[in-house]
Amino acid sequence: MSGELIGGRYELRRPVGQGGMGTVWLGTDQTLHRDVAVKRMGSLPGETSAGTARAMREARSAAAMNHRNAVSVYDVVDHEDAPWLVMEYFPSRTLADIIREDGPLPPDRAGHIAAQVADALADAHKLGIMHRDVKPGNILVGDGDHSKISDFGIARAELDATLTQTGMMTGTPAYFAPELATGDDPTPASDVWALGATLFAAVEGDPPYGTKGNPLQLLSRIVQEPVPR
Repeated sequence: MSGELIGGRYELRRPVGQGGMGTVWLGTDQTLHRDVAVKRMGSLPGETSAGTARAMREARSAAAMNHRNAVSVYDVVDHEDAPWLVMEYFPSRTLADIIREDGPLPPDRAGHIAAQVADALADAHKLGIMHRDVKPGNILVGDGDHSKISDFGIARAELDATLTQTGMMTGTPAYFAPELATGDDPTPASDVWALGATLFAAVEGDPPYGTKGNPLQLLSRIVQEPVPR
């Protein structure tokens, strides 16, 4: 797909990451001559025409924000019957990559990164937007540890109709708050819990309840077991 022109304007150059809903490409906006991140939005299993609706919802959610610690959304285009999201390109590594490649972070550094994400989430919550998938893989860390929360691909504004089919989980179980693990609806507090679990993973190397076992076992541990120190 390298070299492909999306929406007659955005040229794909190379893959740079994997988001919750698709591959992220480094692209060039040929009109404004700037780098952009471009992502083809996919559908969840069993869905029919929800892909476009989800892409538009992600755009609305993220575009409603203007925060230095949240990845900006520029455009949504339809290309070959699929929606593509065009975002700010932020040269960075994910926090997950940093933990995996460099090992656990010193508490001061982890706290500095998490505080920036907390500020962006607080702004989102004021707008009635919940991220629903806060985790190290969705936190981008650039030069000087300037950090941004990315991938509002499964974010939901409180007034939006849910697009998640009954019985289907969205998010990453290892970072679920107990109320989500029991099937309740997400709240801003659920994002805060997930950020806490992310901070735990940053300094300990793994989230509080680990990542081993099948998702149902993991959810059971989150509900039944106390939080490890």
